[in-house]
Amino acid sequence: MSEATSTITGHEQPASATGIDSLKLGMWLFLATEVMLFSAMIAGFMDMRGRSPADAHHVLNVPITAINTFVLICSSLTVALSVASIEQGNQKRLRNFLLLTLLFGGAFLGIQVFEYTVLIGSGELAPWSSLFGAGFFAVTGLHGFHVFIGLVWCALTILKARRGQFSATNFAQVEIFGLYWHFVDVVWIILFTLIYLL
Repeated sequence: MSEATSTITGHEQPASATGIDSLKLGMWLFLATEVMLFSAMIAGFMDMRGRSPADAHHVLNVPITAINTFVLICSSLTVALSVASIEQGNQKRLRNFLLLTLLFGGAFLGIQVFEYTVLIGSGELAPWSSLFGAGFFAVTGLHGFHVFIGLVWCALTILKARRGQFSATNFAQVEIFGLYWHFVDVVWIILFTLIYLL
């Protein structure tokens, strides 16, 4: 087989002009746009919070959200372990850690939906109740949507792993998913600190 037609695997992805593999460069550029999006949303929320006549911060359930934050941090650990597993060629551990990531992420989203239901159902906080409510649901909802996208991506990655599409020399797609998931986790830690703790 000629060099031009050989299969590209793992870390042998086509390099960009920077020398960084194209898939990773693309993901880093995408994440840069996401940083700008979340920065604008957080700035808007902080402005709304400052102008809200009645700060509804006291109605948020900090202990449950702290547990939920811990759940999401655990999912970041399982993603890292899934990448380490496939680097060693361990298919079973890759699938198991991705499944744990899916379960942790699903639990996080489920708890967030529960929180929304309690807040809106009790009439304590809703998107239409105050500027704080509008900002809170906009920012946390956007993050929740990103978690949902990550869960779909994780499920598809598990399906590919079950078909044996990854190996110790071909796991760039798992790494790219990991970058996205870690980003979502870091954003939540920032949101938790700014919205629930300050």
